[in-house]
Amino acid sequence: MGLSEQKVSLNGRRIMIASYVEEVAAQPKTASLRKSFPSADTDYMGGKSDGLVYESNFAGKDLTATYEMICAFLKEEGYQDVPLPANVEELLQFRLATRNRQVLLFEDNGYVHNPVKILFPLDGRKKSTLILKLYNEAAEQHLLRFHNKLEEKNE
Repeated sequence: MGLSEQKVSLNGRRIMIASYVEEVAAQPKTASLRKSFPSADTDYMGGKSDGLVYESNFAGKDLTATYEMICAFLKEEGYQDVPLPANVEELLQFRLATRNRQVLLFEDNGYVHNPVKILFPLDGRKKSTLILKLYNEAAEQHLLRFHNKLEEKNE
């Protein structure tokens, strides 16, 4: 048993909510997303996978916090060897400077380095949100899919 506490404001007064919770032993993570890519229609760590692409939205208090969350996630999931922008200022240089939404439908608006895409949302109001897409490197025609050169057949 352990004590969990949360500090909140109620009618302008700071209060602490405490509760006793049973501690669950932390289980070591056995496989990373990169080594064991989630199968189709799988939810994993707040994101979704179709077996070919894993996608998750990250949102922090500001863009710097969001980018740091993505970097930590990538490191934990086995993508530490993929080159990434050094900081959020460098990441912002990959943002497309266009207001033409048609262009944004065909180009990746953000940082792209196989198998990772860190994209800015099309909705410019979400200033602290980033979209992370990870591509399954073991999938057939992976590079064509990653570079948006593969036309998916809809049946």
